[in-house]
Amino acid sequence: MNNAYKYMSQLQLLILNVGYAKHNADWNWKNISSPFMRIYYVTDGCAEIIFDDNIQKLKKGYLYIIPPYTKHSYECHGKFYHYYLHIYEDRSNSSISSLDSWNYPLEIKAEGIDENLMKRLCNINPTMSLNQSNPLTYDNNATLINNIAKNKRRSISQIIESKGIVFQLFSRFLNRITPKADVNDDRLISCITYIRKNINENIKIEQLADICSLSKDHFIHIFKKEVGIPPLRYINQKKIEKAQLLLVTTDIPLKEISYALSIDDHSYFTRLFKKNVGVSPIIYRNIHSKIK
Repeated sequence: MNNAYKYMSQLQLLILNVGYAKHNADWNWKNISSPFMRIYYVTDGCAEIIFDDNIQKLKKGYLYIIPPYTKHSYECHGKFYHYYLHIYEDRSNSSISSLDSWNYPLEIKAEGIDENLMKRLCNINPTMSLNQSNPLTYDNNATLINNIAKNKRRSISQIIESKGIVFQLFSRFLNRITPKADVNDDRLISCITYIRKNINENIKIEQLADICSLSKDHFIHIFKKEVGIPPLRYINQKKIEKAQLLLVTTDIPLKEISYALSIDDHSYFTRLFKKNVGVSPIIYRNIHSKIK
């Protein structure tokens, strides 16, 4: 858990949205995937979060977390009251994501103080509630950048108190986190850390094999066995996740994003993005730029 402490101690979390919502069979949205983390606290009723491989029922008195870039849908067939908190990781001073390094439990039994913490967070951040629950109205480039700027313009007392509450709520999930790659081999942990810290570079498999003091073929075999996918595919996945972040939070042209990730062939970058995300980078940016 020393690695967890190292990463979490570097976390810079920004509030994008926080508020309380009351729904009645009208919280139904499909195929959501965002660059920020969601935390929900349910006060009444029930709903479902649908993932590719499972369905999570949302129940009164529990906290729920959805990590960044997790594709999911919502279904609600009746009353559903909940607090929502959208958190963005400020990575302006780091190329590696702390949030991205861990698997989180989706559901945690809330503690007695948690509803009051959510209420207090709403009270000291009254301008950060959502006007609509449709993700298209807030999960877009313009709104994301505006909310990041709004977060940083708050008073020092609001920033400090809000940060403390966010970390308290987030901490509920930390006792059960596990390394995302679920790798036990220290050589591969060093290798994965290197990939994430140098994701903008043209990372060679030979470099990674040297880090692990293994032959190239042996390294590929061990990496695939431990991580579940070949190293090149893992590298490409991390590059595309970085591209998703840049597409949503900046106006950088697609070619420049491709070059910034050391992918000189723009056509290859487009094909790789579509293979991993399901749509082209242009369509992905357009989807996240819509405001209804």
